[in-house]
Amino acid sequence: MQLIKILKESLLLPQKKAMFQINRMEMDKIMIYLFILFMVFSLPELISRLASWTGLGGEMNIIFQLIYFFMFYYLISSMLLLVVISFIAYIGRGVVHLANRKLHYGTLWKLAACSFTVPLLVFTFISFIWSIPDWYLFIVVIYPLLLLIRMIFLYPQRRSR
Repeated sequence: MQLIKILKESLLLPQKKAMFQINRMEMDKIMIYLFILFMVFSLPELISRLASWTGLGGEMNIIFQLIYFFMFYYLISSMLLLVVISFIAYIGRGVVHLANRKLHYGTLWKLAACSFTVPLLVFTFISFIWSIPDWYLFIVVIYPLLLLIRMIFLYPQRRSR
């Protein structure tokens, strides 16, 4: 139930209410949501690998193909996306400092992670229709970065002491 709430709030970003709701969520729930989102994101590739009987691992048993897919596609893409989310949150930290806002790195990370929902779902749906190379994901990174910068400016400024 909590994962559906995270999905709903992620789709409503950059609204203030959605940002503050995501800020109240625990980090472990956000991580579980991300790994489920990454699994949905990797479904078109899994289906194409299971349907193809040529290429690397094409003649393996289906169990070995699933293990191979999990080890060499899902885990690697998940780790890369986590690194990208962390990098975007780090860039957001610099923007927070320049804009004099009240945000911590953990909040920025959660907002950056949830801002990947729309581009990854769009990429997944388009991947079911057309074959898209994985390097197009670097173009997808622009949307969460711009969305995070916009969300940073919606937070209140720090009070001068």
